[in-house]
Amino acid sequence: MLEALDPEQRQVAEALRGPVRVLAGAGTGKTRAVTHRIAHGVAEGVYAPTEVLALSFTTRAAGEMRERLRALGAPGVQARTFHSAALRQLRFFWPRVHQRELPELTDSKLGMVALAARRQRLGVDQATLRDLASEIEWAKVSNVSPETYAAIARQRGRQVSGIDPEVVARAFDGYEEVKRGQGRMDMEDVLLLGAGLLADNEAVAAQVRRQYKWFVVDEFQDVSPLQHALLDLWLGGRDELCVVGDPAQTIYSFAGADARYLREFTQRHPSATSVELVRNYRSTPEVVAAANTLLAGTASKGVDLVAQRPSGARITYREAADEVAEADAVADRVAALRAQGTPASRMAVLLRINAQSERFEEALAARGLPYVVRGAARFFDRAEVRQAITLVRGAARGGEATGPVAEAVVAVLSQMGHSTEPPEGRGEVRNRWESLQALVDLAADFGRERPESTVGDFVDDLDRRASEQHAPVADAVTLATIHSAKGLEWDAVFVAGMHEKMMPISQAQTPAEVEEERRLLYVAMTRARDELTVSWATAREPGGRSNRGSSPFLATLLDGAPGVSATHKERTRRNRAAMHCRECGKPLSDARQKKTGRCADCPASYDEALFEKLREWRLARASEDSVPAFVVFTDATLQLIAEHVPSDERGLRAISGVGPSKIAKYGDEVLALVASQGSSKAS
Repeated sequence: MLEALDPEQRQVAEALRGPVRVLAGAGTGKTRAVTHRIAHGVAEGVYAPTEVLALSFTTRAAGEMRERLRALGAPGVQARTFHSAALRQLRFFWPRVHQRELPELTDSKLGMVALAARRQRLGVDQATLRDLASEIEWAKVSNVSPETYAAIARQRGRQVSGIDPEVVARAFDGYEEVKRGQGRMDMEDVLLLGAGLLADNEAVAAQVRRQYKWFVVDEFQDVSPLQHALLDLWLGGRDELCVVGDPAQTIYSFAGADARYLREFTQRHPSATSVELVRNYRSTPEVVAAANTLLAGTASKGVDLVAQRPSGARITYREAADEVAEADAVADRVAALRAQGTPASRMAVLLRINAQSERFEEALAARGLPYVVRGAARFFDRAEVRQAITLVRGAARGGEATGPVAEAVVAVLSQMGHSTEPPEGRGEVRNRWESLQALVDLAADFGRERPESTVGDFVDDLDRRASEQHAPVADAVTLATIHSAKGLEWDAVFVAGMHEKMMPISQAQTPAEVEEERRLLYVAMTRARDELTVSWATAREPGGRSNRGSSPFLATLLDGAPGVSATHKERTRRNRAAMHCRECGKPLSDARQKKTGRCADCPASYDEALFEKLREWRLARASEDSVPAFVVFTDATLQLIAEHVPSDERGLRAISGVGPSKIAKYGDEVLALVASQGSSKAS
């Protein structure tokens, strides 16, 4: 049983007594190691199969564990998700302890969240309801109550569609009241009630602990505080526990996952055996080297992977002129690989957000290449997109949508509450905005290419796109967000749309959030077995201004990469540098600090006297124009002017926050003021 394992995997399999921590890098065979450990323990008579509980986070992973254990001669082992194991115990013990039926498990929170929101007189749409439901889930798995929510949300920078944290807390409290009144429980209650039953009833706890004596937890970096508390109750002070995970693949912190439980496991269990799985069997040395480089020297660094496969194709870093050209290049390569014998099902296009998929759906469909969107509906199947097209079609038929196509579409979508300015934060409200904005972008492209066209012509074009994108999905290319691709792998992977402000995504503000984005890119790259392409577009639409760089995370990877201009490499290097304080070198924590290039508590390196003069001028100019002062220039921009002391329009234009319109309005006055301040200093 152990002969087929590598030395580190064998060390895991032979460590039959806990506590054990396995740090398993991407593609290193962690499932193989832990299932052989369990089967070896059963074969040696150390474990009784029915006394082992192997926990995972998805039913797919649990099913894979059961299949492997059955093949290894240990079919009696329980491999379940946390929720499945807790629900099974609840259904057995709850009626016996409480003399009544277990509350009904609800399929969805949305109806009860909507009722709670109405009771709070909170008028919200479906996307906001979904964001509220997600925030309630985060609070419950993080052991945050309605009473403590507002304070903790502010402390951690949590946002729900711009709703005040106190209002979210009241909606959370109202949701719990509605749920109790209807005799229901949600998935988080399964864990909460399970933990409560064990904590409050010694007889139940003793029976569960007699049943399960040996625990294995996969993907331990994704454990939430609530799941960790339940695991502690199952263990009851014992340490027969083996945990497996990779800190470098922590990408669910926003949902309550806490990698500290994995990182600090040996501090909590000083006697623990700790093993690192570093031999990567999935990817070529080229992919492994790039993945290691991406995390090297950062807070996200995990194990250093060691490639075991022969050398393969070099990684392609592709800079496209626009998003259409980027999608066409990906689709052309997919077609070429398919013609060479690579099945479509062994290829994937990975994106940061769902709204990026439309360009790639269109490009694949245009070439007759079948595809399937994983983890989300196809672009034209999304509820908000269907509703928007229905409204636009009705406006076109009724003669209400006239003028330039893009302007008419924006006007129609405003009926759905759509604005061209993105909402704050992330979540379903942001996802909905991204989908609708993608329609606006399509309208802009359509109007630019066919300036004489009408809104009705645009609707016809949308219908064509929708019909062409319903190709059969057998042997299909996977289109997926990186989050939904975790745990999967393909022969050829195209990590697309990796331009600045998309990776890291613009909503990532704190150093921790930025590092999670870096880990997300790491996960995307390590899905590739044989061929990896990372691409971005310097402009959104054909003919648009090429002012976008690649992700700053790619800076260290682009050195020496063919096909990427020296100008672009320098821009990417500057973008990366801009994420760190120019004074102390620490990561910058918010948008204001990134704009000034300094930590808030680092000494100012600008001319403070000039800054005060600029503020006095701004106040007078704002009063003259009858606008708020920040509309003229923000403090951050004035600080940059006082730091760089530009002497001409070119120097002024190079400062963040000073665009052509600001130069036209205020440029001469600012430059004159800067020059006069310099003259007074000289005299």
